[in-house]
Amino acid sequence: MEQTTTLPTEKGTPKKVFVKTYGCQMNVYDSQRMTDALAADGYVATEVIEDADLVLLNTCHIREKAAEKVYSELGRIREMKAEREINGGELVIGVTGCVAQAEGSEILRRSPAVDLVVGPQTYHRLPDVLAKVRNGEKVVETEYAIEDKFAHLPKLQRAAVAKRGVTAFLTVQEGCDKFCTFCVVPYTRGSEVSRPVSQIVAEAERLADAGVREVTLLGQNVNAWHGEGPDGSEWGLGRLLFRLAEIPGLARLRYTTSHPRDMDDDLIAAHRDLGALMPYLHLPVQSGSDRILKAMNRRHTGADYLRLIERIRSARSDIAMSGDFIVGFPGETEADFEDTLKMVREVSYASAFSFKYSPRPGTPGAEMGGHVDEPVKDERLRRLQELLNEQQQAFTTSMIGRTMSTLIEKPGRQPGQKVGRSPWLQPVIVDEKVAEIGDIIDVRITKTGFNSLFADPV
Repeated sequence: MEQTTTLPTEKGTPKKVFVKTYGCQMNVYDSQRMTDALAADGYVATEVIEDADLVLLNTCHIREKAAEKVYSELGRIREMKAEREINGGELVIGVTGCVAQAEGSEILRRSPAVDLVVGPQTYHRLPDVLAKVRNGEKVVETEYAIEDKFAHLPKLQRAAVAKRGVTAFLTVQEGCDKFCTFCVVPYTRGSEVSRPVSQIVAEAERLADAGVREVTLLGQNVNAWHGEGPDGSEWGLGRLLFRLAEIPGLARLRYTTSHPRDMDDDLIAAHRDLGALMPYLHLPVQSGSDRILKAMNRRHTGADYLRLIERIRSARSDIAMSGDFIVGFPGETEADFEDTLKMVREVSYASAFSFKYSPRPGTPGAEMGGHVDEPVKDERLRRLQELLNEQQQAFTTSMIGRTMSTLIEKPGRQPGQKVGRSPWLQPVIVDEKVAEIGDIIDVRITKTGFNSLFADPV
């Protein structure tokens, strides 16, 4: 017989939710919005899993063995649930996000202690799902919602936003139509959907009203955003950035993650003309080999990418580039890999993420022949990361002696410190007395740490 769970319903007894977030920045945003949706159902967030009445694992499916990591975590939480029940208490367990979308009811089969499975397009339905759980049901909600998810989420509450800090994520676009052969996003997040301008601006205004100074626009393919404007016309991301820069209090804008094929003239012009848009761009290329790029279905060549970088740098000379690289894609030869190293040397990245290729079930790449042996992938990844680390350290060292604006974000790890953020996303450590959290001040960089800068006020 399947075990059921009853949620606590005593009036005046706040229920607590613990959300563990895996993966990308969009999952961080989604976790925050889940918490907002549950607040209307009487939940308050807790950072202590042992205190929770509801535990949600907001999962990511982009890497190999992602699902197995979730099942391992569910095993530990199952023991907590069993102990809670022995002591007369209750614990509800939910899996949300991309593993939920990919695995669906298989999660309930493999982990019977789980009470609900909710995909990334339906988390606005969490209160309704929990009502069903209260009635003893096990619920799987992974159908793509017909209604606008964002329109059904509660408005941001000022106190909740202020508690999260002076920087914030704001999802403007979801899904992807590119179908790169290594990627599961089109299958777990669906096709490209862009939020309308009015919805985005309203959310950004609420963020600014709560003290947020910097907003990062999010999308699986964010520069493919084409939302409906106030007059019914279609806007592009460049125009949206200019509109957001008009919001009082909102001083800094960023966006991620982009595809090279969607960097249009208006967006490049925004990097040239919009002071609020920070000079840092994450623009994944994945490989420097045209043959591998074609196998990946990236629909651009290495030369296309380099010409685009040249155009962007011509528009904004101080822009820093970040990227993503996959080594060991099926069929990759040593010559293909050398093309990637050559591209890295030509671009010179301020930062980058690099990974060994891992086959994702259901993607074309997983069915290709010519899979590269793991020791070869390991050796290539080591060489690539050595080069990328050299470039990152050179970029960091080049900051010494420079004066730059810094947004003060939070207290430092050491007493007497505060931590800010440079225009290029680097942590900047200053004396706590020089500014308050939320201030944007000019500082001069005096030295570097392993991943941070140290500065004095100007």
